[in-house]
Amino acid sequence: MPPALEFSADPARLDRGRVHAWLATESYWAAGRTRESHDAAVDASRNFGVYDAETGEQLGYARVITDGVTFAWLCDVFVAADARGRGIGVALIEGVVGALAPLDLKRIALTTADAHGLYEKFGFRGLEQPEQWMARMGPAMR
Repeated sequence: MPPALEFSADPARLDRGRVHAWLATESYWAAGRTRESHDAAVDASRNFGVYDAETGEQLGYARVITDGVTFAWLCDVFVAADARGRGIGVALIEGVVGALAPLDLKRIALTTADAHGLYEKFGFRGLEQPEQWMARMGPAMR
């Protein structure tokens, strides 16, 4: 991790308002998410952040939904637009994978439209048997 960055799994450190603004206004997957929905998702998940070591400003965020035993879903990964290109995404995913490693999970899944190269650095691959996966989409996704 670059020396000017800090990774944290402490949910008390999250700048929830900033993270909500990122996701609701700048992401393609959570556009329009309400603050109430965001807070409920944060409260029901494991949350991770990367911070500027000098100022404490949050620069990146990731959320993991897991049973803590067999499976995890990595989602809401976001790096502040003005902080991109500084290794924050790498530091974030490295920290998340490291934090989950002691759980010895069978599978960590995610979906991405544009960051395949980042996740491949940490062992993520396309599904070997995608025909086995299914999804039921909620009304907002239809």
